[in-house]
Amino acid sequence: MDYRKKLGQRIRELRKKRGLRQEQLAELSDVEPTSVSNIENGRNYPSIQTLEKFINVLEISFSDVFQFEHNNQPENLLEEINKILKKHPDKISDIYKIIKALVD
Repeated sequence: MDYRKKLGQRIRELRKKRGLRQEQLAELSDVEPTSVSNIENGRNYPSIQTLEKFINVLEISFSDVFQFEHNNQPENLLEEINKILKKHPDKISDIYKIIKALVD
C-alpha cells in the first residue's frame, strides 16, 4: 500500500474516532468535501495547510497523523505479512512457529 492511501486511511480513522462525518470535517476545516473524500480515498495528498487544519479540528498532533502501523486493519496486516513472507521465504517456518505459539 502506498503512503498516500495510508495517510488517507489514517485521516479517516482519526475523523471517525472524533465522531465526524466527512462533510463536518470539511466544513470545520474550511475545505471542500470532495477534497476530504479524495484525501481519505488516497487519490490526493493533503497540502500542508489542509493537513494543519485537519490536525486542529481533530485535536491531534502532527505525529498522530503518521502513526500508520499501530492500528492497522486486519486485511492490511495480512497484506503486510504476505509481503514479508514473499521477501523472506526462508523465515516462513519460524514465523509459523511464532504464530502457533501465540494462539495455542
